[in-house]
Amino acid sequence: MSRYDPSAFPPFAVTVDLVVLTVREHALCALVVRRGEPPFQGYWALPGGFVRPDEGLAEAAARELAEETGLRAHTTPGQNSVAAGAHLEQLATYGHPQRDPRMRVVSVAHLALAPDLPAPRPGGDARSARWAPVGELLGPGGEEGVPLAFDHAAILADGVERARSKIEYSSLATAFCPAEFTVGELRRVYESVWGVALDPRNFHRKVTGTPGFLVPAGGTTTRQGGRPAQLFRAGGATVLNPPMLRPEP
Repeated sequence: MSRYDPSAFPPFAVTVDLVVLTVREHALCALVVRRGEPPFQGYWALPGGFVRPDEGLAEAAARELAEETGLRAHTTPGQNSVAAGAHLEQLATYGHPQRDPRMRVVSVAHLALAPDLPAPRPGGDARSARWAPVGELLGPGGEEGVPLAFDHAAILADGVERARSKIEYSSLATAFCPAEFTVGELRRVYESVWGVALDPRNFHRKVTGTPGFLVPAGGTTTRQGGRPAQLFRAGGATVLNPPMLRPEP
């Protein structure tokens, strides 16, 4: 083992970046902020910031989530975190030496999923903030989308794919829904995240027939129009068996 030489390791910083996803107007949207300071001044970017000396990664991600969305997550080391109506989990680590022109910066990205959230308010060094459709940011069909700061396009793509794949075998899709929801509202979540149309009858049969996925809430609603629809809550199952396989686009 070689001896440790402090001079051989220049200073570096650790940040957290957040892929915050929600469904707005039947479209999967991500929270982006327009940077007000260099580097990448004027570019859209994922929300995030430097990890403070006195906090861990989960605490930093929860703090940034609260600052950007008002959602407060209860963090548990080594586990996913839950905020009021939100899901927060660690996504991946990004550490290319040239990812930040200021210095060597390693970012630990987190994925946050929540129901329809209000218009965001910019803070810190952000000039403005907005919910942007994922298709606009990443581009449809592999085309280039809106230029994002740093390597945030790659981080966003990874977060979107994590969400798309995870709702196949887990109950994570309910994180996009309010506490009580209809099967039709849940179906529109799957359609928005996957970008496909699903057969309503087949979907209803699958989700109501999967043990532990949904439990009746004991009421109905007409907020979708038409006849009253039964309300459900998320069940206790975390793994879906059989899974909800993603159809080919």
